[in-house]
Amino acid sequence: MIVATAVACTSASAGEEVGKDAAPAAPQWGPCTKESGGKKQAGSQKSGAGAELKCAVLKVPLDYRKPDGRKIEIAVSRLASRKPAQRRGVLLTNPGGPGQSGLGYPAALAGAGLPEKVLDSYDVIGFDPRGMGRSAPVTCDLTPEQQARGNFPAYTHSGGDVAREAKFARTVARQCASSESAWMLPHTTTANTARDMDRIRAALGESKISYLGTSYGTWLGAVYATLFPQRGDRIVLDSSLGPGGYDATAFRMLARGMKDRFPDFAAFAAGKPEYGLGSTPRQVKSKFAELAERLDRKPVGGIDGTLFRAITLEEMFVDAKLPELAEIWQALDEGKPPSSGPPTAGNDNAAAGRHYVICADSRWSKKIGHYQRTAEHDRLEYPMLGGSTGSITPCAFWPRKGVEKPVQVSDRGPENVLMVQNERDPGTPLAGARKLRQTLGDRARMVLVDQGGHGVYPFGGNACANDATTAFLVSGRRPAEDRTCPAGTGG
Repeated sequence: MIVATAVACTSASAGEEVGKDAAPAAPQWGPCTKESGGKKQAGSQKSGAGAELKCAVLKVPLDYRKPDGRKIEIAVSRLASRKPAQRRGVLLTNPGGPGQSGLGYPAALAGAGLPEKVLDSYDVIGFDPRGMGRSAPVTCDLTPEQQARGNFPAYTHSGGDVAREAKFARTVARQCASSESAWMLPHTTTANTARDMDRIRAALGESKISYLGTSYGTWLGAVYATLFPQRGDRIVLDSSLGPGGYDATAFRMLARGMKDRFPDFAAFAAGKPEYGLGSTPRQVKSKFAELAERLDRKPVGGIDGTLFRAITLEEMFVDAKLPELAEIWQALDEGKPPSSGPPTAGNDNAAAGRHYVICADSRWSKKIGHYQRTAEHDRLEYPMLGGSTGSITPCAFWPRKGVEKPVQVSDRGPENVLMVQNERDPGTPLAGARKLRQTLGDRARMVLVDQGGHGVYPFGGNACANDATTAFLVSGRRPAEDRTCPAGTGG
């Protein structure tokens, strides 16, 4: 759908301008060094197949409503097809976020087992989205203490806790708005990143692009498919956000994701008596509540109840991390810091980039009372995490001057979208993915996998889902209807 809001005219004209104007200059590929817009470090230049990752810089408009105005640079990478005679086109990729670099993602995909048929069929393209990494990076001047707090508001037990958290949220928003990159505030949006993708397409000389996006990257892909419906070839959305993207609803949905996924960890821990976390899943769940309450009162090694809840959610993203999570719980239960050490300051650009995008992409309530009600509701509905994700964030105080209206995704466009989704995904819960699937209508098909974790292709190891995705990317064959893949690697 070319959305039925004021953004429709802006978005449609932006796409038409790219088509009518002379194509941007072709990228000048070179080694992925700091000077060329990439990172020269071990593992970032070679794919699992040994192919070399090349980097380049592309200039794009800061504001697509003023295409002849100020320009910014977008760092782009390419893992060229190893068999040019079999090359179909380009496959743009995004690893999620927002706030993550994507330059090294083509090599990471190849190293993780992206099938040879896909690597032969496409030049796999990565890029740092605007505001991130080496693409006009933004900042909020976050202190180490602010970075170490992570993405979640402090867990709230009362309306007073929400009011206290509002002070922290307001401070962060003010820092972002007064930083040296504040001029990027209205322009660091998913819609503009999608427009940057279309500039990349044009610079590469392609009439269409295929796309593989994970997590937040599914929202980016859905927005691209909305703004440029005829320029998408084969679009894969892996672990999808809902039809509103990373909005307040999606943030609150993380508490639902924790509830969906936790039984997998509880069963794992209950089956390993050496951890001492309980001999039944119910006992493991009780241990969670006990530890969270204890750490709320008295942190251990820099880990308070909020961080404990956040660490638990994050470690459940991947099955291979479950033993590590059990060890963290075990140490904290004994009053000891985990062997991995206390949490450290993160990356200011990553945290700032996340704020810039999610706060501008959609409208968040500015009323503290609203968050007091949502935090109370979510704390009762999803007690493991709802007291955090239902609370207030810097987005409540975000300056919206010059920010365009949110994109509205719909079912208008070609039937060229494949969604792959785990049933028990803690990061992008199935409930949200189902809503996006419904919104996309016949444009999409969904392959649902009976397993937990965040991310399916190619990292999830389910041959049924992986084979379906590979077949779609290589041959265009898409399931005639939605299907479910059983647990395990068979299909």
